[in-house]
Amino acid sequence: MNIKLSRLCMVLIISIMVFGTKGLKAQEYEIAAIGYYNLENLFDTIDSENVRDAEFLPDSDKQWNSERYYYKLDQMARVLSEIAIDKTPDGLAVFGISEIENRMVIEDLVKRPALKDRNYQIVHFNSPDRRGIDVALVYQPKYFELVHAYSAPFQDADTNFKTRDQLVVSGKLNGEMIHFQVNHWPSRSGGESRSRPKRNIAGRLARSLADSLIAQYPNAKVMIMGDLNDDPTNKSVAKYLKATDDKSKLADGYFFNPYMTLHRKGIGTLAYRDSWNNFDQIILTPALINENKTEWTFYKAHIYKKSYMINDSGKYKGYPKRSFVGDKFQGGYSDHFPVYVYLIREVKK
Repeated sequence: MNIKLSRLCMVLIISIMVFGTKGLKAQEYEIAAIGYYNLENLFDTIDSENVRDAEFLPDSDKQWNSERYYYKLDQMARVLSEIAIDKTPDGLAVFGISEIENRMVIEDLVKRPALKDRNYQIVHFNSPDRRGIDVALVYQPKYFELVHAYSAPFQDADTNFKTRDQLVVSGKLNGEMIHFQVNHWPSRSGGESRSRPKRNIAGRLARSLADSLIAQYPNAKVMIMGDLNDDPTNKSVAKYLKATDDKSKLADGYFFNPYMTLHRKGIGTLAYRDSWNNFDQIILTPALINENKTEWTFYKAHIYKKSYMINDSGKYKGYPKRSFVGDKFQGGYSDHFPVYVYLIREVKK
C-alpha cells in the first residue's frame, strides 16, 4: 500500500469550514487520535520474583484467577477499541498505558478480539517500581513508524524510593516525526503534601526530557501523557513541567495543557471523596499548537467515559466503575477514565 493510500485509510477525512481570502470555503483534513489509559492493576496471575503482586494471585483475598484476568483484559480492550472511532475508523493510532505488570499482559491485551485486527505493537521497558508496575506505548504500525525509544529513570536523593521510569518514544506518524513521553508519576500515598516533592521531581524530569528533544529536533512535536497524580494546576505540572492552557504564554517557554481548561470546569478523570481530579493528561509542545495545518497540529482534547464505565448506584454512584471494590470483584474497568486528543493535518491535493 503506498503512503498516500495508507494516509487516506488511516483516518476519516473531515471537512471544516474556514475563512479564506475568497470567503468561506471547505478544507479537508486527515485526523489522528492519540490516547492514554491507566488500566488499574493489570497483573497476571503468576507470582513474580521481586514484585509485590501477592494481592493479585489465585490464592489471594481477591482470588485473582485466569477467568477474572481475561475478563478484565476484555473490559480494557472494549474501552480502548471504542475510543475515537466516531472520527477515525481504526480508533487510536497510538496510546500510552500504565499500571501494567509486564510486557506479557500488554501482549495478551492487544490480542483480545476487540483489538487483535489492529495489529498493535508495543514499546515497553521494565521499571524498578516496587509494585512491579510499568508504563508502555502501543501503536498501529501502518500509521506510526518506530524510530527510537528509551526509558528515563526517576532520580532522587532518597535512593530507597523506587517508582516508574518515564518512557520516551520517537517515530513518524504518517511520515511526520512525533515524540511521545509516557508517565506515571509517584502516587499521593502518605498524603498529598508529604508526597508532593516526588511529583515535582517527576515534573522536572519530564520537562528536561522534552527540552532535550527540542534541542535535538528544533520545533519538536512532543506529546507528554500520563497519570501525573496531580491536577493541571498543581506545581508539578504548572510550574515544574511549565504547562498551561493559556496559549499566549507558549512564546515564553510554556507547554500547552488542554486538560487545565477541563479541570477548571470541574471535569475530571477520577473521583475521590466526592470530588473530581484530572490526573490523566496529554500535554503538547508549542510546535503542535500552530496555524500551519499542513503539519500535524492539535485539534481537540477529550475524556472518554460512557455509561457502562460508570457506577450507576451505591456509595460510589457516578464514579468510574473499577474491577474491585476492596476485595470484591465487580467486573468493572478502571478507577480512571482514559483521555485522548485529535491531531489534524491538511490533506494535500
